[in-house]
Amino acid sequence: MSQESVGLKKYLLTLVLVVLTVFILVGGFIFLQRMQDYKVLMTFFAVIWGLGSVALLFYVLNSVAEIFPRKIRGVMVAFVFAGPAVILLFWALLLPTLRSLRLSFLDATGSKFVFLDNYKFAFTDPIMLESFRNNLLWMFFGTLTCVTLGILIAVLADKSKYEKVFKSLIFMPMAISFVGAGVIWKFIYAYKGEGINITEIGLLNAIVTSFGGEAQAWLLIPFWNNFFLIIIMVWLQTGYSMVIISSAIKSIPESINEAARVDGANAFIIFFKVTIPYIMPTIITVTTTILIFSLKLFDIVRVMTGGNFGTNVIANEFYIRQFTYGNSGQASAIAIVLLIVIVPVLAYNLREFMGRKVLK
Repeated sequence: MSQESVGLKKYLLTLVLVVLTVFILVGGFIFLQRMQDYKVLMTFFAVIWGLGSVALLFYVLNSVAEIFPRKIRGVMVAFVFAGPAVILLFWALLLPTLRSLRLSFLDATGSKFVFLDNYKFAFTDPIMLESFRNNLLWMFFGTLTCVTLGILIAVLADKSKYEKVFKSLIFMPMAISFVGAGVIWKFIYAYKGEGINITEIGLLNAIVTSFGGEAQAWLLIPFWNNFFLIIIMVWLQTGYSMVIISSAIKSIPESINEAARVDGANAFIIFFKVTIPYIMPTIITVTTTILIFSLKLFDIVRVMTGGNFGTNVIANEFYIRQFTYGNSGQASAIAIVLLIVIVPVLAYNLREFMGRKVLK
């Protein structure tokens, strides 16, 4: 069989695969629409059809890319596998960002141009200034505590024979959603109120009263209630910090520690002069990641206090302005301000990742 015949057969087979894929995608969607009365069967079919269609689509697109000349084949394969992700990012991130930027210069209804009035609100309104202050508290105290505890636990757990047990227990809160964590801690901080003759159900108040103290409405105490909420973030994020830093510590060559001991260094000197400098890039990466989380924090505050009693944060105020007051202009301005604050931290984090040898 000649080379031209083989090539023609390959093109025809690829064309058949493309047509078959289109038929499966469209036919599956139509069939799914007709199964509305059979919810269980529809769900089962959607999972099988969805996963199978994606796998088939990538296989067919890769086959199409393979028939191109060698010079452009690599570009086409890269487009096949990275293209859909880039398109989704453009559609789900870039377009909404541009739309929010446009709305931030319009009034509440999005019909009148108001120039910088919404940004003036974002930087002068007392509630917004309170939100900025609270986010700074979350960024500084929350991040500092998470990273510090992560380092200490990682170092101490490595020296224990129960390392896996301790680390599993500390990492376990990471499996809980932020909303779920808020519900759990709302019971911990629960307060029955004065004059009600029932036992305190809040764990913290139960402990305080058992030692002769007086029960408190912890989430209603101005300013300090922010720290009670920050504790929840520490509970959730310390496990993440510990795991990443622990892996960095284990990557330190033992020969370095042995050389330090030979030179007369004790455990504290090794920790501050060897361990910390060696894992500093990892510490910076963990710190910036938690910083980004604390900047866009929403779930915990929304579930626990709704932003009341002096606990409001930027993301929650955006939610209130958009979905409670229906003011798209102010909400969009808040979103853009939050994006501007996060981008430098995110860019620094990406630069650190790109600087790692494994990514070069």
